[in-house]
Amino acid sequence: MLKILLSVLLLAAFGMAGAAAPARDEVLVKDDTGATVRLVHPAQRIVTLAPHLVETLFAAGAGEKLVGTVEFSDYPEAAKRVTRVGGYSRLNLEAVVALKPDLVIAWQSGNATAHVDKLRALGFPVYVSQPNRIDDVAAEIERFGILAGTRTVANAVAVNFRERLAALEERYGKRSPVRTFYQIWKQPLMTVGREQIISSAIRLCGGENVFGTLETMAPTVTVEAVIAASPEAIVASGMDEARPEWLDDWKRWTSITAVARDNLFFVPPELIQRHTPRLLDGAERLCQHLDTARGRRPRG
Repeated sequence: MLKILLSVLLLAAFGMAGAAAPARDEVLVKDDTGATVRLVHPAQRIVTLAPHLVETLFAAGAGEKLVGTVEFSDYPEAAKRVTRVGGYSRLNLEAVVALKPDLVIAWQSGNATAHVDKLRALGFPVYVSQPNRIDDVAAEIERFGILAGTRTVANAVAVNFRERLAALEERYGKRSPVRTFYQIWKQPLMTVGREQIISSAIRLCGGENVFGTLETMAPTVTVEAVIAASPEAIVASGMDEARPEWLDDWKRWTSITAVARDNLFFVPPELIQRHTPRLLDGAERLCQHLDTARGRRPRG
């Protein structure tokens, strides 16, 4: 009888241990909205809803767990082969559901709130991303490593990112301010506001965003407002690797300091407009351009 009782107790103990095992794998991470994302275990099937999220996920060592993403997710090369679920602003929710993800990573300022809410209502864990400062990218890499169970890789990449960021801050951060207008697009004429991550890059380079007091992420401004601000440098990105032709349209406004000194610069959008580790490549180019503007100041 005693042996039977002991056997029952041992089986119960093993059963309890087995039931407790998933708790040890449980993942708890706060996203950029402050919401807690809870996973029973690290994600194995991830859908990302913006191109930059794909790139950051790969950087965190979790690219192999990506089963779906949106159009224009083109970096790294492996991202081009991932199943598409529409565009970041026009998702195909049925396609997302069909992939049976155990984690969806969304972009707060790019995805429709209704889509994110619908995915949550369907029971999918959703992490909402919105890095507004350059150093937020490193923290996001670390969180993706936790969510996907790739902490070792993610943490090493985050450390490298922070070291490189610190080096750029040391080199450029204390140089004389350069009043800068960053142009996203021509029609409508769009720039970046205070909370947009490109403003963070401008500050990193010792620059001053002439529209940096605006709260809107991507405000529309007028040509007259740019002329009145008379930035010392005008920086544009456009849509692809080519310098946008409309950057030279500013040459007609010779009263603008940037035009008078030929400080019309280009940074490829994939390096400066995506919240990814490559943002430091874009920031470094931006810093070099602003240094060029400093070198073109009148002497005396």
